[in-house]
Amino acid sequence: MRLTNVAHLRLPFGRLLGYDVSAGSLGRALPVSFDQRRHVGAGDRPGSWMALSFRLSDPVDPDDLAAAWLAVVARHGTLRTVFTPGPDGSPELHQIEVGPGSWTEHPIAPGQAVNEALREVLDASCRPYAGADHRPSHRLCVLQTADGPTVVVAADHAHVDMWSMLVVARDLLAALGQVRAGRPPLLSAVPAFAEHTRSLAARPQAPADVRRRWAEVLAASGEVMPRFPLPLGATDAPQRERVEVRDVLDVDDSAAFSAEARDRGVSTLTLVVAAMTAVTRELADAPLRAVFPVHSRYDATWHDSVGWFITNAVLESTDPDPRASAAAVKEAVRLGSWPLEDVLAPWGGMPEAPGMFAISWLDLRRLPVRVDATGLEAQYVGATILTDGVMLWFVLDDSGLHLRCRYPDTPRRDGTSGAGWTPWWPGCATTPGPRSAAGCGWTDRRAHGSTGCSGPGAATYRRWWTCSSTTTWGAPGKVPSWPTTRRRSTR
Repeated sequence: MRLTNVAHLRLPFGRLLGYDVSAGSLGRALPVSFDQRRHVGAGDRPGSWMALSFRLSDPVDPDDLAAAWLAVVARHGTLRTVFTPGPDGSPELHQIEVGPGSWTEHPIAPGQAVNEALREVLDASCRPYAGADHRPSHRLCVLQTADGPTVVVAADHAHVDMWSMLVVARDLLAALGQVRAGRPPLLSAVPAFAEHTRSLAARPQAPADVRRRWAEVLAASGEVMPRFPLPLGATDAPQRERVEVRDVLDVDDSAAFSAEARDRGVSTLTLVVAAMTAVTRELADAPLRAVFPVHSRYDATWHDSVGWFITNAVLESTDPDPRASAAAVKEAVRLGSWPLEDVLAPWGGMPEAPGMFAISWLDLRRLPVRVDATGLEAQYVGATILTDGVMLWFVLDDSGLHLRCRYPDTPRRDGTSGAGWTPWWPGCATTPGPRSAAGCGWTDRRAHGSTGCSGPGAATYRRWWTCSSTTTWGAPGKVPSWPTTRRRSTR
């Protein structure tokens, strides 16, 4: 399943409908997690949501879809909560009653792209703070077309993560199946995210060695979260984003890459980190340091719950040897496995700064939640925002490895946009002979029609992906072959 951007989302023309639930008055106050407070406390704004789209093979009665959606909302407590500013301006979380509502048709103006109309709807509905009507910050939309309906579910990030979006889609499809069979949609109760917030706060505080390691990594990054290791141009203020989406490895290439990782006794993620460590040293003469999101579903209790079960760790990888990279990944997971509000208190919270660099990894094959992503043509959809940092999302599923990257679209020194540049991910394939001769590396595509790196911003970002010397971890004299990275879209 690819992670795309709403600006890239290709939707057929049709009627765009959104479901307006009814909402009661503010109920009891609930605990706010560390990451929720950070996200919502940044202020009300558009573009703070995430979504998932999928196609249905048969027409759907909007009333059936609404009934299924209400069953999903009833199952997941976070979908029945809203944020409001407290007396001191900090976010407060309240429970609300959510009931049936009505469908609204969202006009698509002449000449307007359907995805742009959808973006406007989600930007208005899925914001950190609730409006005066106290409606929750999520939205069910359906695009009715001649080719069948496309369903989009979206919510402000404070209430969901990528795992949660799969849960929402799975539960919506299950409830819809019950409605179509003439039965009331019944979904069993699961723990609400607020319970997880309480549970996490009650867990033991981080030991001294974890605190010390956080301090060391932040000190090496200038007392802020890790930043991209090369210049990004003028990022004193957030810039318009440049988003690129790639199919990196197909099924066969992904299988070979995973086999290579198994032969080395490491994970697929570890080999990716090892490759990035090598090219960071080559180009920036520095270790790979990055913000590294990890999930906090620390036991099966939370596998079917919806919420923001993600927090940010830090990754520091100094040695491209896969065994060393494996240790770096293991350490990063441990650094993110403790309540971070206490760990980061000496910095007044998470010390963000312009140029922050983050790497996110999601292996859908290993999740206990599955949907037929291929049959549904399902896609993760991100919002359009302003940014001053670099963010990479890797999604690995049964169809291969996919990448989405976002960075500030700052100009090159010649005054032109860097949009013509292309990041190239290293493919990995076996060479003739035993698999131990396979390697992974970075290849320079400038000889294949790209232009030279001439300035900051996008050009610098892409240079990081086009290291001119190929790094291999195979038998001496063996040169790996590289499958072509397929470019999906760029904006």
